[in-house]
Amino acid sequence: MSTLEHVLIGGGWCASQDARGSFRAEDPARAEAIGPAFPISGEADIEAAMRAAIEAADALSATPPARIADFLERYAAAIDADADQLVALAHAETALPAEPRLRSVELPRTSNQLRIAALAVRHYAWTDPVIDTQAGLRAHRAPLNKPVLVFGPNNFPFAFNAIAGSDFASAIAARNPVIAKAHPSHPATSQRLAQLAHTALLEAGLPAAAVQMLYHFDNALGLAWAGDARLGAIGFTGSRGGGLALKTAADKAGVPIYAELSSVNPVFLLPGVLAERGEALAQEFFTSCTMGSGQFCTNPGIVIVPTGAHGDAFVAAATRLFADAEAKVLFSRGVQQNLVRAVDGLRAAGAHVLAGGNAADGYRYPPTLLNVDSETFLAHAERLQAEAFGPVSLIVRAQDTASMQRIAASFEGNLTGTLYRAADGSDDAAWQTLAPVLRSKVGRLIANKMPTGVAVSAAMNHGGPYPSTSHAGFTSVGMPAAIHRFSALHSYDNVPETLLPAELRNRNPGGVQRLVDGRWTDGDIG
Repeated sequence: MSTLEHVLIGGGWCASQDARGSFRAEDPARAEAIGPAFPISGEADIEAAMRAAIEAADALSATPPARIADFLERYAAAIDADADQLVALAHAETALPAEPRLRSVELPRTSNQLRIAALAVRHYAWTDPVIDTQAGLRAHRAPLNKPVLVFGPNNFPFAFNAIAGSDFASAIAARNPVIAKAHPSHPATSQRLAQLAHTALLEAGLPAAAVQMLYHFDNALGLAWAGDARLGAIGFTGSRGGGLALKTAADKAGVPIYAELSSVNPVFLLPGVLAERGEALAQEFFTSCTMGSGQFCTNPGIVIVPTGAHGDAFVAAATRLFADAEAKVLFSRGVQQNLVRAVDGLRAAGAHVLAGGNAADGYRYPPTLLNVDSETFLAHAERLQAEAFGPVSLIVRAQDTASMQRIAASFEGNLTGTLYRAADGSDDAAWQTLAPVLRSKVGRLIANKMPTGVAVSAAMNHGGPYPSTSHAGFTSVGMPAAIHRFSALHSYDNVPETLLPAELRNRNPGGVQRLVDGRWTDGDIG
């Protein structure tokens, strides 16, 4: 055990107190173990991290916002400066393209996200100050004053990493200690990010135990920890099975869990747009479905296509693109095995394979396209909308708008739903029929583009109705809304002004936007 990498606990790097084993990262392209051995932590590591975070909570809660923002900005700058090493580590551990995916897209998105969080902190944008002068009431959002446990996913080594992604930035912005649970698919990448975060934390003068990280622990310990009432909240991105198990444990203890679980992101292609540019749509669809080997939570997993000549032409073009493509590298053997089971499940429910459909050597799977008629889909909707995490999509053929409407109504909650309409207005009536049905099923309604991209914007909703996420009213991307998940609503009744938090006092030297007696203003209360 002496050769295991150190964990970040209690304000410093130290050996695991009770490692229950070890693991190494894998190069998915070669299906070979790489890099050093990392510890699988036991109860002692978890308890040590928990106690240290609890001890840091009061000090972090009382830390001036400017210092929190300083940490986030220092961390962002450190990530940008260390791009070469970070990209090399992430590429080796995930097989995601170094360029443009990791260096030009995901890494800048990650550092930008941290800077946006810092801006929300400096301007108190996430605190939502409300003042009722006649009732003597004042309220704002404030820290939980408890630790936040963040589980990172396998598909974003930077942008959703437990120690660098949106959940991390949001929880720290709200002045809560974070305990990050790295994903075992990219431990060395997470280790390097944690080193940069720890250095920036100390330079900014935050409590040393405000950021901690464990690489791995077994599922039973994770469930036990999720049910620990000493936690303030949990952030999770991953599989539906894992997220729901954690949610069950957290619910019993009254711990809020904000989990992104699964989504098939239905795409409706209306007749007019297929007549206008069906061939181009087939290419758009193929590119979106196979980007990142299809390992996106916003992958277009189901496409609804009208019957008829234009729909037939689209399906034929898409089938050729899928059939001619090489097998894609997946993150791990586990991802490949789960994908095989998912495709087998779609077949068993009545779907027919048009292209692909069989696992390749190593951690590879070919782009796979399946097909089903609308009657079969509606008869087995629950089974046929199961997520297949990889370069896989199901085409559903619909006879008319009424059939599309029934299909839209059959969907469970999703992150996104897309409607493609013609430029000449010929699809507008169908849009008016379908959009209201689809709107209630998704967090983000999209027009005329595939759902894969998720912009880091204050107007973004990267969330959706259950079971795409555990709470429909929250987003994991976009500041300041993402920060709200890790905050508490504090109300003050008849409290003297000198004892109020700064943004709730009569004077407003920082020009914070506040809702005062029903009107937004950045001025003082006279």
